[in-house]
Amino acid sequence: MTDGSAYFLYHSIGQYPRKAADLAAAMAGFATAWGAADDGQWGAILPLRQRFIDRWSALIGAAPGTLTTTENVTAAMHALITALPAGRLRGKRVLVGADCFPSNHFLLTGLAPRLGFTLDTVPMRQGETWVRDEDMLDRWGPDVGLGLITWVSSISSHRCDLAPLVAQGRAMGSVVGVDITQGAGLLPFSVTEPTVDFAISTSLKWMCGTPGAGILQVAAPLIVACQPELRGWFSQDNPFSWALDKFAFAPDIRRFDNGTPGVMAAAASLPALDWHAAQDHAAILAHNRALSDRIIAGVEPFGLRHASPRDEAERGGSVMLNLPDRTPAAGVLAQFRAAGVFADARGQLLRLSPGGMTTEAGVDRMLEVLGAALA
Repeated sequence: MTDGSAYFLYHSIGQYPRKAADLAAAMAGFATAWGAADDGQWGAILPLRQRFIDRWSALIGAAPGTLTTTENVTAAMHALITALPAGRLRGKRVLVGADCFPSNHFLLTGLAPRLGFTLDTVPMRQGETWVRDEDMLDRWGPDVGLGLITWVSSISSHRCDLAPLVAQGRAMGSVVGVDITQGAGLLPFSVTEPTVDFAISTSLKWMCGTPGAGILQVAAPLIVACQPELRGWFSQDNPFSWALDKFAFAPDIRRFDNGTPGVMAAAASLPALDWHAAQDHAAILAHNRALSDRIIAGVEPFGLRHASPRDEAERGGSVMLNLPDRTPAAGVLAQFRAAGVFADARGQLLRLSPGGMTTEAGVDRMLEVLGAALA
């Protein structure tokens, strides 16, 4: 019952066959290299981080020297926004949708007074569950210093139309960033189609990686204008330049590195990234679409309100449903768990994300348990 056939948590933690064994082998290899009483530790470990960077760069079409590691999307956002020239944001608005990842909003709320910008949060319309693209466009004026676009929302799976949003940001002279966390690894994405100034993500979810393996990608023209406030020996072109009065930022994304880089999360996520790179990505998406359609058709008799778009062109990889107040989400999840079905909820919002290991039989089992819980 726990073979992944009824696993619907790809919006949170992605799975693939033999993930546990691959992760164990990678960590054992790390331990062997790091625990050896010789001088080969860094020579064995740092290339793992670079392989992680290379995998991500290939996935999203990032040019060499424009992508680095971070702990998570919030840390990536902090690194970028605090590195911008002082006049870029002061006295201006930072635009974000109310359906963004809340952690980013918490960060921006706290930074607004210090950096001197006004945080402008575009609301959802009455009774709706995501921010409409046209409402973002209407609010995106010439006084927006930075716009953070949420590609796929974690609370509705709404997928925005990037092209017009990025074009509006360009026309207004804004720094344009996109949080690709909820779509990366499932939906095709390139940082040059359309060209954005920065992208942030994690290796969890559809990438099937581990916590702590975030990424920050910054377009080359913006990199040279940035001076990260958190800097260290790895921020330099030559980390082994030890002259205290000769510090200079590296000319590329390495300026966003700081002290000794954390390698563990990148090394732990490499097996998942290697597995993902070897897959037929179109087939992965088609599998998700077929199972999502099966869910949507299967819940129709239950009369549940959909919180995600029905049109797959406007949807990420999740089907999200509002449970009635008379059916507490915690109780539904407990019944799921007892039947070997795994999903989660935000309040009464049930989130269902079928992935590579989910099967039609797993969907049918979930629907059977859900129907019984609602009855």
